[in-house]
Amino acid sequence: MSKLVITPAKKLQGAIEVPGDKSISHRAVMFGSIAEGSTKISNFLMGEDCVSTINAFRAMGVEIQLPVPSSQFPVVVKGKGLRGLKEPKKELYLGNSGTTIRLLMGILAGQDFESTLTGDASLSKRPMKRVAESLRLMGAQIGSQFPVPSSQSKEIYPPLKIKGKYPLKAIDYTLPMPSAQVKSAILLAGLYADGTTTISEPLKSRDHTERMLKEFGANIKVDGLKVSVKRSVLRSKGRIYVPGDISSAAFFMVAALILGSSRLTIKNMGVNPTRTGIIDILKAMGGDIKISPIGLNLPEPMADVTISASALKGIVIEGDLIPRAIDELPIVMVAAAFAQGTTVIKGAGELRVKETDRIESMSGNLKKMGADITIEQDNIIIRGRETLNGADVDSFGDHRTAMSMAIAGLRAQGRTSVLNTDCINTSFPEFEGLLHKLV
Repeated sequence: MSKLVITPAKKLQGAIEVPGDKSISHRAVMFGSIAEGSTKISNFLMGEDCVSTINAFRAMGVEIQLPVPSSQFPVVVKGKGLRGLKEPKKELYLGNSGTTIRLLMGILAGQDFESTLTGDASLSKRPMKRVAESLRLMGAQIGSQFPVPSSQSKEIYPPLKIKGKYPLKAIDYTLPMPSAQVKSAILLAGLYADGTTTISEPLKSRDHTERMLKEFGANIKVDGLKVSVKRSVLRSKGRIYVPGDISSAAFFMVAALILGSSRLTIKNMGVNPTRTGIIDILKAMGGDIKISPIGLNLPEPMADVTISASALKGIVIEGDLIPRAIDELPIVMVAAAFAQGTTVIKGAGELRVKETDRIESMSGNLKKMGADITIEQDNIIIRGRETLNGADVDSFGDHRTAMSMAIAGLRAQGRTSVLNTDCINTSFPEFEGLLHKLV
């Protein structure tokens, strides 16, 4: 079991780039695989989760070329078209990647073959009912066995068996709660369906799927909180550039805000409006954050972002800020622990079905360090303090919990040991090296 030992730091200074966006890297491989033509993906995130996506499509006959270590050459995906995937010869092992399994369910729902999706111990505990139910409405069979027993109207977990069907039936579906992964799975299945598949969501979730499908030529329409897609042929435009991941950048943004006289610039960061909830939250807390756009006309807008140390204050975080910052809420909890006054995060229940229950993992760890936190169902109440105390904390196998606690340790008194940190490699293999470089 690996661990990361953190000692207090005075400031972060300089300019950095963070690895490519994980969500966009996943989708670039997936969409490139079912498109016609080759797609070159620059600044691809070579983390374990995205490698799981590559391995899955290789197992279905897609040729994917990877750059040699330390090379700047792109990942190259030689697409097979919507109907070109082959039945895998064995189970598709997806590691820890929730994005891979949920989006892949949508693609496999429209195939003429059977497949089985499995993963590690953590992925095997993640709920799949919301995706499975919607795809069953479209005609696919999804469950732990065939035929799907009535007992699986309850929650289901990997391993999952999928018996696809072509063509699927189009549906008009209302999401009970905002989820980019459920939305994306249905949209991908809609590429294989007769008629128009329409999804309505209560709040806007991240829209990387909609943006990239449009770039690949899909017949897709976005109207406020409604997205519609028709059966389409995807064609590659040849190249995709993956901007820096705002979720990875968020750790260093918070570190710069809470440490001394820090001034840090993060270059080429993705600033998709459905992902910038973290910036809106930190600005509302009093954070000094300046954004210099460098590519707002691209499919995925980018900017250089400069963060200066600031005295943060507690705020109420609710509504559409929750889905727009869902992956960043663990590090927001760290910022709140050092802010003046009380921060309330309302309706954060989606955090309970991530790699771990992030409400429990983060609140338990921060309490070990002396933070004042109260949990009321899916609401988080944090009363800020000037400092915390170093402690032995655990990632619980969750990469964002691990990195959030490492940042907390930079401002704590004494040494902090974050246990079980191998999970960081799923999204940010360079995290420890970059952290040591800056402090």
